[in-house]
Amino acid sequence: MGDDSEWMKLPIDQKCEHKVWKARLNGYEEALKLFQRIEDEKSPEWGKYLGLMKRFVTDSNAVAQLKGLEAALAFVENAHVAGKTTGEVVSGVVTKVFNQPKARAKELGADICLMYIEIEKAEVVQDELLKGLDNKNPKIVVACIETLRKALSEFGSKIVTLKPVVKILPKQFESREKAVRDEAKLLAVEIYKWIRDALRPPLQNINSVQLKELEEEWVKLPSSPPKQTRFLRSQQDLKAKFEQQQAQGGEPSDVAAVDPYELLEAVEILSKMPKDFYEKIVKSYREHTGDIFMFQVVGKDANVMLVSMAAKCLAGLATGLRKKFGTYAGQVVPTILEKFKEKKPQVVQALQEAIDAIFLTTTLSNLSEDILSVMDNKNPSIKQQASLFLARSMRHCTQAALPKSVLKPFCAALIKQVNDSAPEVRDAAFEALGTAMKVVGEKAVNPFLTDLDKLKLDKIKESADKVELAGGKKGAGGGGGDKKPAAKAPPSAEAPPKSSAPPRKTQSAAASKPSAGPSKKGKLSSAAGGKAKKTSESKDFTESELSVEVCEDLAAGVLPASCLQQLDSANWKERLASMEEFQRAVETMDKAAMPCQALVRMLAKKPGWKETNFQVMQMKLHIVALIAQRGQFSKTSASVVLDGLVDKVGDVKCGGNAKEGLTAIGEACSLPWTAEQVVSMAFAQKNPKNQAETLNWLANAMKEFGFAGINVKGFINNVKTALGATNPAVRTAAITLLGVMYLYMGAPLRMFFEDEKPALLSQIDAEFEKMQGQSPPAPIRFTRKSATEEEADDGEEQEEDEGGRGQDIMDLLPRTDISDKITSDLVSKIEDKNWKIRKEGLDEAAAIISDAKFITPNIGELPLALKGRLGDSNKILVQQTLTILQQLATAMGSGLKQHVKALGIPIITVLGDSKVNVRTAAMTTLQAWVEQTGMKEWLEGEDLSEELRRENPFLRQEVLGWLAEKLPTLRTVPGDLMLCVPLLYTCLEDRNGDVRKKAQDALPTFMMHLGYDKMTKATGKLKVLNIVLSLTKRHCQRPTTGSDASQPASDEVEGKPEAKKVRGGAAAKKVSAKKPAAKNLKDEEDRSGPIFILTPNAKEQRIKEEKQLKILKWNFMTPRDEYVEQLKTQMSTCFAKWLQDELFHFDFQRHVKAIGVMIERLESEREATIGCLDLILKWFTLRFFDTNTTVLMKVLEYLKLLFAMLNRENYHLTEYEANSFAPYLILKVGESKDGVRKDVRAILTMLCKVYPASKVFPFLMDGTKSKNSKQRAECLEELGCLIEGYGMNVCQPTPAKSLKEIAVHIGDRDTSVRNAALNTVVAVYNVCGDQVYKLIGNLSEKDMSMLEERIKRSAKKAAAAPAKQSATERPQREHPANPNATFLRKPAQEDPNKLNQARQNAQLSESSHPSIPKEFQLDLDMIEMDQSRVCELPDLVQHKLDELLEPIMIPEPKMRSVSPHFDDLHNSTASTINFVISQVASGDINTSIQALAQIDEVLRQEDKAEVMSGHIDQFLIATFMQLRLIYSTHMADDRLDKKDIIKLYSCIIGNMLSLFSMESLAREASMGVLKDLMHGLITLMLDGRVEDIEDGQQLIRSVNLLVIRVLEKSDQTNMISALLVLLQDSLVTTAGPPMFSELVMKCLWRMIRFLPETINSINLDRILLDVHNFMKVFPKEKLKQLKSDVPHRTLKTLLHTLCKLTGAKILDHLSMIENRNESELEAHLRRVVKHSGNLSGFKSDRGNEKTGLRTEDRMSKAKVSDILSEIFKKIGSKENTKEGLTELYEYKQKYTDADLEPFLKNTSQFFQSYVERGLRMIESEREGKARIQTSAGTTGSLTCVCLSAVIPQHGVDSSLSSNNEELKPAVYYERLKILRQRQGLENTSREEPQQRPPISSLLSSKPSVASSTDMLHSKLSQLKESRELYQQEHNAHSHSPTHAHTRSSSPAANLDDLKKRLERIKSNRQ
Repeated sequence: MGDDSEWMKLPIDQKCEHKVWKARLNGYEEALKLFQRIEDEKSPEWGKYLGLMKRFVTDSNAVAQLKGLEAALAFVENAHVAGKTTGEVVSGVVTKVFNQPKARAKELGADICLMYIEIEKAEVVQDELLKGLDNKNPKIVVACIETLRKALSEFGSKIVTLKPVVKILPKQFESREKAVRDEAKLLAVEIYKWIRDALRPPLQNINSVQLKELEEEWVKLPSSPPKQTRFLRSQQDLKAKFEQQQAQGGEPSDVAAVDPYELLEAVEILSKMPKDFYEKIVKSYREHTGDIFMFQVVGKDANVMLVSMAAKCLAGLATGLRKKFGTYAGQVVPTILEKFKEKKPQVVQALQEAIDAIFLTTTLSNLSEDILSVMDNKNPSIKQQASLFLARSMRHCTQAALPKSVLKPFCAALIKQVNDSAPEVRDAAFEALGTAMKVVGEKAVNPFLTDLDKLKLDKIKESADKVELAGGKKGAGGGGGDKKPAAKAPPSAEAPPKSSAPPRKTQSAAASKPSAGPSKKGKLSSAAGGKAKKTSESKDFTESELSVEVCEDLAAGVLPASCLQQLDSANWKERLASMEEFQRAVETMDKAAMPCQALVRMLAKKPGWKETNFQVMQMKLHIVALIAQRGQFSKTSASVVLDGLVDKVGDVKCGGNAKEGLTAIGEACSLPWTAEQVVSMAFAQKNPKNQAETLNWLANAMKEFGFAGINVKGFINNVKTALGATNPAVRTAAITLLGVMYLYMGAPLRMFFEDEKPALLSQIDAEFEKMQGQSPPAPIRFTRKSATEEEADDGEEQEEDEGGRGQDIMDLLPRTDISDKITSDLVSKIEDKNWKIRKEGLDEAAAIISDAKFITPNIGELPLALKGRLGDSNKILVQQTLTILQQLATAMGSGLKQHVKALGIPIITVLGDSKVNVRTAAMTTLQAWVEQTGMKEWLEGEDLSEELRRENPFLRQEVLGWLAEKLPTLRTVPGDLMLCVPLLYTCLEDRNGDVRKKAQDALPTFMMHLGYDKMTKATGKLKVLNIVLSLTKRHCQRPTTGSDASQPASDEVEGKPEAKKVRGGAAAKKVSAKKPAAKNLKDEEDRSGPIFILTPNAKEQRIKEEKQLKILKWNFMTPRDEYVEQLKTQMSTCFAKWLQDELFHFDFQRHVKAIGVMIERLESEREATIGCLDLILKWFTLRFFDTNTTVLMKVLEYLKLLFAMLNRENYHLTEYEANSFAPYLILKVGESKDGVRKDVRAILTMLCKVYPASKVFPFLMDGTKSKNSKQRAECLEELGCLIEGYGMNVCQPTPAKSLKEIAVHIGDRDTSVRNAALNTVVAVYNVCGDQVYKLIGNLSEKDMSMLEERIKRSAKKAAAAPAKQSATERPQREHPANPNATFLRKPAQEDPNKLNQARQNAQLSESSHPSIPKEFQLDLDMIEMDQSRVCELPDLVQHKLDELLEPIMIPEPKMRSVSPHFDDLHNSTASTINFVISQVASGDINTSIQALAQIDEVLRQEDKAEVMSGHIDQFLIATFMQLRLIYSTHMADDRLDKKDIIKLYSCIIGNMLSLFSMESLAREASMGVLKDLMHGLITLMLDGRVEDIEDGQQLIRSVNLLVIRVLEKSDQTNMISALLVLLQDSLVTTAGPPMFSELVMKCLWRMIRFLPETINSINLDRILLDVHNFMKVFPKEKLKQLKSDVPHRTLKTLLHTLCKLTGAKILDHLSMIENRNESELEAHLRRVVKHSGNLSGFKSDRGNEKTGLRTEDRMSKAKVSDILSEIFKKIGSKENTKEGLTELYEYKQKYTDADLEPFLKNTSQFFQSYVERGLRMIESEREGKARIQTSAGTTGSLTCVCLSAVIPQHGVDSSLSSNNEELKPAVYYERLKILRQRQGLENTSREEPQQRPPISSLLSSKPSVASSTDMLHSKLSQLKESRELYQQEHNAHSHSPTHAHTRSSSPAANLDDLKKRLERIKSNRQ
């Protein structure tokens, strides 16, 4: 029980996996209750059990397993996430449940499987059950078959895919186990219920007894189809429908019949054919690449028996291959149609069977070209059979498969045949038209039958009634057009097998939708068809021609009698009165009652159109227009009046009314028809005036009506005639008409006129140029009556019409049929064995295509010949073939589609070639083909997947890259794309890295179309499953390009109702609900969502791709198509689909509308707008190249709002965004319209707030190079504004270079440019004064005089009104204050008359009152908190420091009055250095590196390095700030390349090494800066991340070297202070690295080692103050409590060393400490001084004993004691003190080893100090007077510690020179002198190794004062030698333990004074 109590306390999920079975049983029971209790299917509680489900069903304990199965069933039924467990659970059920003896367990297992099917996991369950059939345990096999049977029985054949089940069924009948065979039999019976006889072929090979038993069972089955009894979760609406039908007593819909073909396995037949087949068939026919050219036998063989047999073979192949035969249909069908000329019935029948079988493999639209080409054949048999084939084909079509674009040309051709002389041709045409009417409905066909009389129409309707469509369908309209559509809707909806067609009207819209949005732009031909349809479908009123008598009777019924009597009166006034009555009658007449034909015939009655009175004629023409406008005006009526109208169109008085009448007829009868009639009539006359005016009317009508439907070919010949006319007015009118046509047709129109004379062609080109860039106006007139109906019925067609206006003009071009030139000889040549002959053949083929220019799709046997050459062993021929194929694409246009399978797919094969140039040519060819054909044909079928199946890495990577590029641009893709997915996954694990990368790139594009679920299902057991899942998950949120991600799958999976629903979409559902406005509602819903999609890191990825040149850089003179396509592709993932369609629509009004929406959403979608900002700006750059002002003004309005928003959001443009936008914005600054220029300037102002002005400057500089004078002037004005607002720092790359370029424009021819340039230079003058003359360089005398005059005027204006701004010249700007903006501002009161003198002295620096810039300061805390500010520092300026440094020389002391620093002399240098140093701290690595490189260039040159003086602290602050930025930000950023960081570190270290190699600059670093610098360097040394980087170790060694250099070269006082403060901080804060303090202390130890050499240069007071502060924070006791005793030892060593070197004098250096009692410093120093004094005497004695110097002069101890006692007595008395001190000094000089310690140790400290000071005074006096060298050998050691520091040691142990001469104090004096010279306090000018002229030459014309350079050099060399000697001696004696410090024994009276002066100078410098 103890154990039980333990697991009882566990949570349920832990119980379920407990090792005790009872615990698990209890867990399963509780889980079952829990699962039944949870109501929310998406509750997080379900997630806990996801990983446990398999355990539930596979439990090893039978009792527990049973309960686990119940719990698992409840889980699957209720949990939303249950689908994730399908595979593992069903697998567990099959292996561990179906083998159980308990029936209950098996039952639960089967229920679980069925429940998984119910939750949409049928495929996975079926796969697992089929795998179970291979299990060796028969129990499992039986259970699996039984479960499959149950699933089929309940869910039906649409859910359970039968093909794999039927495939394995025969094997189960062979099982040895009877139970298995019996269960298989039951399954076969169940399958038979659903698919009936389709099951027989797969089972025909089983045992005959078994088959007989099955037959018996099948016979017993009821004939009624089975019903689905259980439904998927997604089929609940279907379930409700079924239940409703059952309740009403109806039957559910029939089950879709299963084609037996789908259940059969493919058989490879080529290998089974006899080897000599091809030889036997006929010698001249060849086998080529495995294709059987049966059609050659059909087409060429004379033996009719062979033709019949070959036709049957073709029929068999087509039936067997089905869709795969579609590749060859285009080659075979023309041959069969031609062969219909045969009269033998058996041949014709065989050919009919063959062509019918072939039709089922393709579509009617694919065969339309071939069928139409034979409709005009002279042979009536061919025409008859073509029509009959068309009729048979149409019976298999649906309304959607016969769109108007296909139906129209067929109807036109059939109408011609209706009037054919041969009765069999007429009958066949009637049958075809009747079939069309039956399929698509009477309404759709009637518009094309307007010219047929009633008799023929009745015959067509009669044929329609007789037609029986395939499968017993009733069609959409049938013959009876008046039948109720409601009665026909349900059958129509059921008819198509693969689309759920809605009722008739919506079906029509849905059918036209695919043609409305093809992959290419819409075609003009289809647009024309659409428009013509609009015209004709307006129920064109048709009437037969009436006789004159009938017309008179009808007219009499509506017109007054008087009116009719006076119509032909001889008196013109009566005729006029008659016309007025006529007009009144027409105006009041009812439309329906108006007999139009009768009225116009009355008007034409004598005198008719020969009327001589112009007033009557005008009225008559006006009445014609009224009748056409108000009545039902037919073409019959129009033909009565058109001739008369055309005759008067050129009349001066009546021409206007005639044109009005023509326009009205155009509205009534459609412009295309009217125009064709009018132009042909005009050119049938010889009146040039009429011809010219007709053309002018037509040009205007085209603009008013639009271009759709115009028969271009019909006009071209007449226009050519007009162009050749002698009358210039006709030629001018023709050229004007061509200009209007050019608006709609574009450049291809010119092809019609290339043969014209050059002079005429140039006129045409000039007219075209005028129209270039203009958009065609929107139509304002429409064909009457169609406008309203068309809007209601065919909104889609309208869209198609608009979308296709500009494209496929190619269809209008005359095309040549070159098939007769592709002879068998040419084909033989191309296939010859000799490569030279093959090349000749290819050359001939290329020449044929080139000569023809535009060709029809019929090119004979050329495709097969070219296909062979694509695999040629000679690569040159392969490339030539590819070139020919490119030619072919251009020449054939869209007709190329039918050759995709035969010729296009082999191009893909060439992509696998090993040679790069061949692959490149193949890809170019492929792109050219796709441009003409679209992608659909390439993706259909298995051809593409077969190519990917080839294990060729080159082919795979090229094809995948091509797909990755193309797929995102498609709206939908064929379902066959799914076949490529397994191969795509295979490529993901390919050995070749490039293939893997391309596969990864392509993967998201596949997923966009196929959906995430389908992609994951296809993964199976791939090794790369995780990669695939991660990649697809990463992209699963991306928008799909189609309307639904899974839409294409509806083509692929048959028998799935939910897949079918996708095609119909929302429209189908809404039609069923009687809501006709479904589509518009859906569009509105779509547009309510966000217009921009925020994709993380998408912009960064685009920037990266552009940097890596993976995409085109946005840089062009005019935007080419590839830039537009690239932008479309990029926008497809970030923009709403509808918005992108609007943005790239050809109609500018759509652009305006889209921009309006963007303005509305700007604030609400700020983040997404910023995320897509680069793409938005790029799109706007395209609009800058449009000529439409409306769009441009809208664009500028949006941009102003956009930049205002960016400014509010504190967003800063990236360089990538600015470079893509700014240059193109500046193009518009030269626009002719003031409003545009004003807006562009405003945007430029706002641009400077979100992008550094210094970076905008170069764009404006580029703008000044434009040919547009307005642009140059505006750019110069903008430059002036920038300089005024931001100062000279804005000038890039340097002020000098920029101003030289600006000054060039002073001599410009254009006045506005000259003025702008002058204004800009004046702005510079206002900023920097006379220096402008130096910056602008040499100008011509004329330009200089203009400039001087302008400067004088500006000076006067400034003096007269200093407060006024030149607001009238340029807009006010808001600019941030810049401290350096006025760094050289000229004083306002300066006399302008001094300009000439100032210019002469321009090379000289200003000497009077130069304004000094503010010192550079950085707030480190603020910078660390706001990294973004750091990152936005402006770009680096490349300054020429040479120019700035040339005039700089060492100042002459007397001329010099103020600062010694060069930067104070030349302010522009200072500002430049400030600016460059500011770049060092930039957050952009490249900017910082460039800045460091500039500074390093200066530091490396000794003659330039001095300019850094005064900027050292500033530079070091920027440097350690950059170190801090790298440590905290850059190193943590994984996106940054670590090599860039190492490069930045290297630049920093290099600069520091250069800086600290110059002691004069290094000593300028202050204590605080050194502290921070050392902190940064030590932190870097301890950064473990650096060591892990390549070259990191080398970097740390460099830092180590730099630290040593800093310690050596810096000011030693500052350095020691910095280290002490740093050590204190590191000990206080324990957060840093543990090694930090140790490294600081090591640095201190190194400084301590330097102390003997540097003690004289150290400010001891400051050092001791820092030690005092340290000891306050860390008293002795606290210091000892630290983990390490090193800090304590370090401090003691420092103090001990200082005491040792300075002795008791150190106690005099506590002056800076205010309260000495706060720390233990003073007490410690006294102890050390006292202790070191005792040791000093002891060591001195020992040292002297060893050396044995002057032992003979030693006195006895007693004598010495007596003498010294006497001397000290004198010192102690008041009277003899001075005498005593003198004697003591002389005694000490004589006996250097005398020990004074015994006499001093008992005295007070005051007395000891008194004695020491007295001796020092005496020594100073004597040193000053004597200045003579002491005799050799007198050096020794002074034992008195009090005197040891009298003379500063300066680190010299022995000051003996090489001549045994002691170094004089004069050396120190010389050092002082040098320092004074540096400070400008000495008359000697400074000399450096590189001579410079004195700066006095810059300040005045006086000659410089001569300096004693020789003496200075001699003293410097003497000092250098003494130091070298010291180094040698120090090295020799440093290892001796008894070695003591020595000093010079010569008198130095004034040395103390000199030392104090030295200290004072140093402290002043600090």
